[in-house]
Amino acid sequence: MRDNENPRRSLLPGRRTVLRGAALGAAAPLLPATAAGSTATPPAAPTSVSRPAAASAPAPARAPASVAASFRWFGTSGWRIDVDGRTVLFDPYLTRFRTGLFDGAFDAGTELRTDPGLVREHVGHPELVLVSHAHWDHLADVPHIARTTGARVVGTETTYHLLVAFGVDPGQISVVKGGEVLDFGGGVTVEVVASLHSRNKKYSYFAPGTLHAPPATPPRTISDLPEGDTLAFLMTAGSGGPSAFLMGASDFCERAARGLRPDLAMIAVPAGTATHDYVPRLLRALDRPEVVVPVHWDNFEEPLTAPPRRDPSMDLDGFVAQVRRSSPAGRIVVPDYRTVYGGDMRPLD
Repeated sequence: MRDNENPRRSLLPGRRTVLRGAALGAAAPLLPATAAGSTATPPAAPTSVSRPAAASAPAPARAPASVAASFRWFGTSGWRIDVDGRTVLFDPYLTRFRTGLFDGAFDAGTELRTDPGLVREHVGHPELVLVSHAHWDHLADVPHIARTTGARVVGTETTYHLLVAFGVDPGQISVVKGGEVLDFGGGVTVEVVASLHSRNKKYSYFAPGTLHAPPATPPRTISDLPEGDTLAFLMTAGSGGPSAFLMGASDFCERAARGLRPDLAMIAVPAGTATHDYVPRLLRALDRPEVVVPVHWDNFEEPLTAPPRRDPSMDLDGFVAQVRRSSPAGRIVVPDYRTVYGGDMRPLD
C-alpha cells in the first residue's frame, strides 16, 4: 500500500548490452510538465526521457535479445512478464475494488473480493507469481490465481500463511527471505532482495505485522492482510534477455540492492519524503539503470480499461525530475495499462 560502503558483485548481472543502444542512442519525446500532485491523466503511450548521444559520436548499435520478453503493467506495482511463451506475474492486483482510499472515506473494513472473469482475462496461464508483501493491493487476487492456475507463489512467511488460510496448496508456495537466487528453468532466474515498505508522513504504514501461523479463519477484510515484511525481486530473462528490478513499495535496503545492476528498474513512487534521499540512493545502489519505470502512482481503484489516473498524493512529475537529475543518461518510461512493451520497455507493435 502507498503509504553500505562495500559494493558486491551481483550473482545475476544485468544484460545491459541488450538495452545500451535503446537507452542512449535514440532521442525520445520528453515528459510533458504538469503541476505537482496533478490528477491529470498521463499520456496513453509511454513517455520517455533520454540524453541523445554527442553529435560527433555515432549511436551505438542495439544488440538483439536472445529471448522474446514482454511486459504488461497491471497498475499499482503489478506486472505480467512473458518470456518465450512462459508467464510470470508480480503483485497481480486486478479486481481493484473500492475502499474509499481515493475519495477521503477510507474503510479498513472493506471486504476482500476477486472478479474471476477479469483476472482470467489478464493473467493467462502463469507458472510463477512473485509477491512483494501482503497488503490487499498486492495480494488480494493471488489466492484465486494460485488455486485456479496451480502457479508457484514466491513470497514471505506471512504471505505463505495467508495463502494457506485461503485454501492454497502449501506445496505450491515457496517462502523466501532475501538473498536467494532461484532458477526456474528455461532461462528464468529470480534473485530475491530483502526490502522495506514505504512510510507515510508519520513514519509508519498501514497494517504492519507478521504471521508465524495461518490465521484461524480466512481473511475477510483488507485490514486482515498485514504487510508481513517486504521483498523486491530481480528477474532475469535468459542469458541475453533483460533483467528487471521489481519493487512493491517505495523504500529499500540499500545494502541489499547494491550491485544488482538491472537493465530495467520498476521503481515505486513515494507519497512523501520519509525515506531520506530515496531516488538518488536507490539509483546509485542499482548503478543507474538504463531504463526507469515509475510504478504505484496510479489510482488503483479505477478499472484497467480506463487510462491511468494519478493518485493525487503522488508527485509523479517530481519523481521524474529526480530520476532525470540522478541518472541523466537513462531513459524514463511512464507506463500505460493498455500497452505491451518489449524487453527494452518500448511498445510492441
